[in-house]
Amino acid sequence: MSDLMKVSSNPHIRSKVTTSNIMLAVVIALLPAAGFGIYNFGLDALILILITVATTVLTEYLYELAMHKKVTIGDFSAVVTGLLLALNLPSSAPWWIGVIGGIFAILVVKMLFGGLGQNFMNPALGARCFLLISYTSIMCNFECDAYSGATPLASLKAGEEVNLLNMVIGKTGGTIGETSMIAIIIGACFLLLLGIIDLKVPGSYLLSFILFLILFGGHGFDPVFISAHLAGGGLMLGAFFMATDYVTRPVTKKGQYVYGIVLGLLTGIFRIFGPSAEGVSYAIILGNLLVPLIEKLTMPKAFGKGGERA
Repeated sequence: MSDLMKVSSNPHIRSKVTTSNIMLAVVIALLPAAGFGIYNFGLDALILILITVATTVLTEYLYELAMHKKVTIGDFSAVVTGLLLALNLPSSAPWWIGVIGGIFAILVVKMLFGGLGQNFMNPALGARCFLLISYTSIMCNFECDAYSGATPLASLKAGEEVNLLNMVIGKTGGTIGETSMIAIIIGACFLLLLGIIDLKVPGSYLLSFILFLILFGGHGFDPVFISAHLAGGGLMLGAFFMATDYVTRPVTKKGQYVYGIVLGLLTGIFRIFGPSAEGVSYAIILGNLLVPLIEKLTMPKAFGKGGERA
């Protein structure tokens, strides 16, 4: 029988882009940040990345095997979660931190809520926040063989001068994958060129954060101060690789702009008025929780029910 005679449920037009294609592209885009992190922090960073990724993949595999569900580790989503989590860990963290975080990310945040597409927050950031609360001293210890003392963002919050060039290149302390602004932007450009992400969320996120700094940062329009905040901490990594997560961002176009603005305001509040120098992880997690409300308020109305004719 001809394919034209076959009847099936919608959707009738299907994209050739698969979940595994998207996730593999994200893994490739994260390699520059991961590679620089290994170069910057040494063998400890490599070991922590490998252990964390192995834990997330193995946890998803064992859970699905135990629950007699289809094994989905081939879609690379568990690899992305493990890699993002590892890049958000300090290289000085012991190996078991990656194991605990990886299990929490996959088992608690992802699988217990139904698996990929059902999780209500970004699994990697959910795990990072869990680790920050449970093991604060370990997660906030950025001293290693290469660097000691406060991170540039902490120094900036204390009113001290920072080396902006080193922050952009990445020759500073911090988590494994957040230090090099250049490496992160290279990966982000790769995803933008492939059409995997667009600038609605990261663009509105960064612009609203910059505006917040100008109004409430205490330095006015100071390009050095603003650039240091953009290059410091996990802002770039969060804006391009975690805030853009398909599952935990709004589906509406207007909602994505609103979501980005909310993230920018929350990050600004945490960084400027909060006790910590960082705030990206908590901002995105809180933003994830607001997504259902944002979608409800920005969902376009159907024609005939208040909506406009296309």
